[in-house]
Amino acid sequence: MTAGTVPAVGSTAPPPLADITVIDFSELLPGPFFTQNLAELGARVIKIERPPGGDNLRRMGPGLFDALHRGKQSLLVDLKDEAQRARVRALIGQADVLVESYRPGVMARLGLDAARVRAKFPRLIYVSLSGYGQQGPWADLPGHDINYLAAAGVLAVSGTPGGGPAQSFGLPLADLCSAMYALSSTLAALYQRQHTGAGQHLDVALADCALHWMNPRLAAYREAGAHTLAEQRQATLVKPAYGAFACRDGRHLSIAALEDHFWARLCQALDLAPYATAALRQMPARKAMAGAINARIAEVLAERDLNEVFALLQKHDIPAAPVIGPSELAALPQFAQRDKFEAEAGQSLPLARYPVAMAGVRPGRLGVAPVLGNART
Repeated sequence: MTAGTVPAVGSTAPPPLADITVIDFSELLPGPFFTQNLAELGARVIKIERPPGGDNLRRMGPGLFDALHRGKQSLLVDLKDEAQRARVRALIGQADVLVESYRPGVMARLGLDAARVRAKFPRLIYVSLSGYGQQGPWADLPGHDINYLAAAGVLAVSGTPGGGPAQSFGLPLADLCSAMYALSSTLAALYQRQHTGAGQHLDVALADCALHWMNPRLAAYREAGAHTLAEQRQATLVKPAYGAFACRDGRHLSIAALEDHFWARLCQALDLAPYATAALRQMPARKAMAGAINARIAEVLAERDLNEVFALLQKHDIPAAPVIGPSELAALPQFAQRDKFEAEAGQSLPLARYPVAMAGVRPGRLGVAPVLGNART
């Protein structure tokens, strides 16, 4: 292979993280989803579980547990027992990354906090995931996804126009976005370690991560001079020619004709009188009429079946897509042709593969979640 070339996907190249070992103390969703991504990229992940039953998710949501722990190993450890903690310390000494998601102070009480562990193993990347971070007035508060979204300002500008705050998105955003920040920060820290020889402690707070995702909104509010919550909710939630609209056959079509040229094409494709006028060619004017414009689009689509109107909008090169239900995803040609699902015999809802094709990232390599305590150390 010549210098500068990249092995083709599906080649015999090793996985990107083939030489990385992760000791994972995390439970529930954010930490395990983060380390699942590390496993998909080739890392060896050893999950430390507490007796007698291990991660609570094994009982609370066994299907979710399986999805989050494919290809990992499990080690059952009583962390209150010094002999067993010594066994874990020995593992940590051979690891590149340690992940924990306890409340601040728990790992210190076990003698496994970042300061003590990294003093002995300075090359270690120590990742702490928590709701509000390792310090601050809310550091010890319990919480779940909706609490972190509320604290970060996300919930205030979510919901429906004219309604109150609501968790209207069907995914746990703070949980998943923090997992992605943990992933990107860990990969950056591993790269940085190649130059400095030193690891570091990454304090990943779910509320902080959701807060960073607010930057596009904060910038837009600042530019628009939207300082009251009412103004900010209006700016976020009310957009002309933007939304999911019911069709005659009961299915829904999403439309996003925000730019002026897409709006002009939408007016050509659909009968949007009396709004297809020169006065509404630019977004600021349409924004003031958003409710009426969307009501007219809803009227037009209610008279047509989804496939008919989707084909029409495709012909006019307008941003649109059917609303696809979870049970329909694997059969959707867009994903099926791109081979985006794991082959799971007898599963009507197979799991999606790591989304970015990379050399050495082999679909189906991980297998299933570990039996409790199956690790060979």
